Amino acid sequence: MHKHLPKLTTLNLIMRELNYDLKKMCARNKDGSYSTQSSRGRRLQKIANILHEKGYRKMSAQSLKPKHIDALIEHWRAEKTSVGTIKNYMSSLRWWAEKINKPAIIARDNSHYGIADRVMVSNLNKGQSLDIEKLSNVTDEHVKISLQLQSAFGLRREESIKFIPSYADKGSHIILKSTWTKGGKEREIEIKTDYQREVLKAAHKLAGKGSLIPSNRKFIQQLKIYEGHTIRAGLSKLHGLRHRFAQEMYLEKTGWNAPVCGGPKSKELSKVQKAIDRQARLEISKALGHEREQITAIYLGR
Repeated sequence: MHKHLPKLTTLNLIMRELNYDLKKMCARNKDGSYSTQSSRGRRLQKIANILHEKGYRKMSAQSLKPKHIDALIEHWRAEKTSVGTIKNYMSSLRWWAEKINKPAIIARDNSHYGIADRVMVSNLNKGQSLDIEKLSNVTDEHVKISLQLQSAFGLRREESIKFIPSYADKGSHIILKSTWTKGGKEREIEIKTDYQREVLKAAHKLAGKGSLIPSNRKFIQQLKIYEGHTIRAGLSKLHGLRHRFAQEMYLEKTGWNAPVCGGPKSKELSKVQKAIDRQARLEISKALGHEREQITAIYLGR
């Protein structure tokens, strides 16, 4: 009886305890957007697996100690993990420590661990336009309009899926609900182009009074459908649509191309141009849903 079932060793069961504890913790504490929750959950499971590989095999969620943080950082360094990825892991670790009421076991500042600041300026242009030929291969109309909203307004994926045109469209601008956005902050984006108006018109026609999630689906179901259709259509690196939106907005606000698009670098600008540049970056940062002007260097260069 049960001859074909794999033998469960004590070691496997112990390991499962940490993974399972973290999974339960994530289920109980739904902080942030769905995407944030999902990413955090995946990172914590990877962390649990690394700790197992490092020999920490009798852990529960409550067992987290400074020595575990040190071992993880040593592992990521050995693997040449990028600074940005390490910082994301550290954020998840701090979340874990907070949930078990042990926030003090992790230093507040990453510099304590010798983790450098993320490089905010990039000379690599990651902007991309929506490939119309590939878009035509997307057969789900809700997914298609979500992709066009990402392109037209620089929306994040979750924002474009939860979008309710009848609520968002204010004529001269759109309003994104706090429940759609990363960080839970409402924001406003100007409607400036014919393309934006065409996309909004198509969204209204398709969604009516509802969102771009069909009434018979939940967000998680529509997200999986979105992922499936974009993969099959060959659409990838869609965050590049936000980069392109930022770059086009910069050109419209300043009259010259962003540095990553061949435009002048900051040191080449006159005093007047620097003031225009800063104002444009502040407006772009706000439209993208960021708090800091510095973040625009990732999209525009400096």
